[in-house]
Amino acid sequence: ARMGLPALALLLAGGLLHTQASPSARSFQLDYEHNCFRKDGASFRYISGSIHYARVPRSAWRDRLLKMYMSGLNTVQVYVPWNYHETLPGVYDFTGNRDVEAFLDLTAELGLLVILRPGPYICAEWEMGGLPAWLLWKPDIVLRTSNPAYLAAVDSWLHILLPKIKPRLYQQGGNIISVQVENEYGSYYACDYGYLRHLLGSFRALLGSEVLLFTTDSTGAEELRCGTLQGLYATVDFGPGSNVTEAFGAQRRVEPKGPLVNSEYYTGWLDYWGEAHASTSAASVARGLEDMLQLGASINMQYMFHGGTNFAYWSGADYKDQYKPVTTSYDYDAPLSEAGDPTEKLFAIRTVISKFQPLPVGPMPPATPKYAYGSVALQKYADLLDVLDMLCPSGPIQSQFPLTFEALKQAYGFMVYHTQLPWDVPDPAILGAPPHSICDRGYVMLQKDYQGTLERDGQTTLHVTGRAGDTLDILLENMGRISFGANTSDFKGLLGNLSLNSRPLSNWLIYPLAIDTAVQQGWPQAALPKSSNGGRVGPAFYTGTFETPGIAWDTFVKFPGWSKGLLWINGFNLGRYWTRRGPQQTLFVPGSVLHVGCPNNITVLELEEAPPTPLLLFLDQPLYNRTLGFST
Repeated sequence: ARMGLPALALLLAGGLLHTQASPSARSFQLDYEHNCFRKDGASFRYISGSIHYARVPRSAWRDRLLKMYMSGLNTVQVYVPWNYHETLPGVYDFTGNRDVEAFLDLTAELGLLVILRPGPYICAEWEMGGLPAWLLWKPDIVLRTSNPAYLAAVDSWLHILLPKIKPRLYQQGGNIISVQVENEYGSYYACDYGYLRHLLGSFRALLGSEVLLFTTDSTGAEELRCGTLQGLYATVDFGPGSNVTEAFGAQRRVEPKGPLVNSEYYTGWLDYWGEAHASTSAASVARGLEDMLQLGASINMQYMFHGGTNFAYWSGADYKDQYKPVTTSYDYDAPLSEAGDPTEKLFAIRTVISKFQPLPVGPMPPATPKYAYGSVALQKYADLLDVLDMLCPSGPIQSQFPLTFEALKQAYGFMVYHTQLPWDVPDPAILGAPPHSICDRGYVMLQKDYQGTLERDGQTTLHVTGRAGDTLDILLENMGRISFGANTSDFKGLLGNLSLNSRPLSNWLIYPLAIDTAVQQGWPQAALPKSSNGGRVGPAFYTGTFETPGIAWDTFVKFPGWSKGLLWINGFNLGRYWTRRGPQQTLFVPGSVLHVGCPNNITVLELEEAPPTPLLLFLDQPLYNRTLGFST
């Protein structure tokens, strides 16, 4: 029997009405009449904190999330860095520390709701703001706009990511209550509404019509004009020093009704290399939080509730009149320290929250155990230029003029540019680069002797002498692509040609270095010893081992007398140290990296100058703020 269309429509409508009225139906919605969120029909306010799973070892996820829950938070806010997962076009990694689904499932297990910020751009002081470096393989691409090449890559990524998210939405039985579209787009120069509309359509198509989608922008009128779009609930961000009434007044100008929301309440601030360690007082953070909660606002404490660490090459950079790379530590002076320890600020926040809602029953989990493993002597293994065959096994690329990292599909790390002096230089000549063409630091060797360093927005010339045919090598370091600023198209390497007394140098051999691949495969410990000169100056590798006393506790490594470089322990890249510039003087080593019952292998790449007695000190506490510009 065929059912008539009117009867079918009535049946469907009845089913729909039944679903809407069912007590088991889950919903998270905006209530414009009462200026609040509604969770399952009841008025709801979230008190949230941000944690970046990519900056926290997987073994520590539960500890950090439990401490956030015990602080009185009912929600956590989570970024998804696109470049952390799509490492090459169409090549995805959701394993181990990158298993975002496992992280989200853990938040649900612990009773936390989630505000998800999947980008595609996230800022977060993360390398290129979370956008993959391989986007720049197309040099004419225009990021964060309706540029067809960019949108094609975004659409491909969202079709991989968002289907993993949809079953975890609150309406689907999960714990994700809202999803941000883009990130502070009003601070970007493009102001491309077509791009935002495209994202809105993609998010709706892949996540459905019920999920709450929102934007976040600072309180400036221009930022809110360019960052907001009909169909996306507009929220604002501001810190403890702001006038709360004025700041929420800015939100009211674009959202006259609905809940007041501060999506990024700044509990601290980031550190840049060469600037003082940032700090924000616990009292001011607590006072601002209480002011907002008294207004009934929903708040996310970002930047940060727990910051973590920029391991390997993941730290980004800002551009504020000059290039400002971010430190390896992402401690952020946050309520939970880099190592995940509760601070005075956390307990001040907890006290404020207790005035507005009950705290979970039970004690705050303690600080993780730390151990000072003492000093470990290292020995020089080899100068970097003597092991190019191991670090670039496919051999160099020949080019008349320098090529960028992106042109050679090198995402991170280092490349060596090699040529020869074309004529005798008996008197000091100026080796120089055009403005803004050293991206980001170039370590110069003539006849394998270190001459000095060229630096973006810093020293761009050196005086050299030599003979025709002498070898000239420049090790170029990528210090992290810009994550916030006028333009995130931050190409790396030599962007212009080097010259000698204004005469261009040519005939280059370019070596893209795969240092991490070699170290992860056991090099250099597993290799035969190299005969190296005893010099301490210039890029070189140092090695050593140590054993733990039957424990694998977190620790901090200090670099007495070292200059600048990177540290690997057991093949894990713990990030950059830069003791000469500061402020950070130690690197955080999670206990999960260490071995018990067998030697721990240390590899250091020192880029400028090692101490006369090369050793590392393992401490049980960090040193974040030492006199700038001095080695300690």
